[in-house]
Amino acid sequence: MRVRMARPPVGSGRTVVLLPAILLAVAACAGARGGLPVAPGPGVATPGFAFARDTFAFRNEIRARNPGAADLYANYCFVLARGLRQFFLFARFDPDAPKVSHDEYVERVRHIAALPPWRAPLPPEARIVIPGYASLREFSGAEEAAVKAGLGSRFWTLVHWTNWRVTFPVTRGQQESVADEIVSELRGGRLVQLLVTNLPKVELNHTVVAYAYRAAGPGIELTVWDPNDPDRPGVITFDDGERRFWATRVHDTEPGVIRVFRMYYSPLL
Repeated sequence: MRVRMARPPVGSGRTVVLLPAILLAVAACAGARGGLPVAPGPGVATPGFAFARDTFAFRNEIRARNPGAADLYANYCFVLARGLRQFFLFARFDPDAPKVSHDEYVERVRHIAALPPWRAPLPPEARIVIPGYASLREFSGAEEAAVKAGLGSRFWTLVHWTNWRVTFPVTRGQQESVADEIVSELRGGRLVQLLVTNLPKVELNHTVVAYAYRAAGPGIELTVWDPNDPDRPGVITFDDGERRFWATRVHDTEPGVIRVFRMYYSPLL
């Protein structure tokens, strides 16, 4: 028997590549699971994660807001969101170690970005060391070019086979299951990467990373890092009564109903 969530509710890549209809045979919806009660209180945050320390100093630009700009770092939201998780899981910063060359930093970032983000975190002694800097925020601010080069191309993230999910309707029960899974993952101390969309409105086809939640009103409020906004956290709300997600504060997006899916949490999804 399903237990309802007793939870008093809780930037922007714009490119989606559609794949052939044969992909419809593969169900992307998460399976039903028991609701997770969320008690009133301060909520739960991913241990060890701090917005001001563990996020990138630069942003994913929005091409529509920068017409004609050359060499624009745009449509890299999937790369950055995945990269944020990979740094959190697999990197270690050593501010007392001597700095290395640009090329060496690029190579170390490439090693980090090559590790699957669904793996368990590495122990400190096995992590890839970033010398000369105390945090991802400091490192990416000082070595922006090396970080971008090491994270690599956006191409495969744009053609990832699960992107087609945004073009099809989903049930409210499926969205409730996604909310349950997000809460479960955050309770387990894991960052949760989300694919968010408000299609058919051509405004939001994007990814964010949830790192905390709290009970708020008739549902839960997710605190998210948005690749398009390095300056402040965003907020996505799940309304338990409506069983819908809401873009409460997503960069450059009008507040309203959105659909949410998990990303990069297994070799296939």
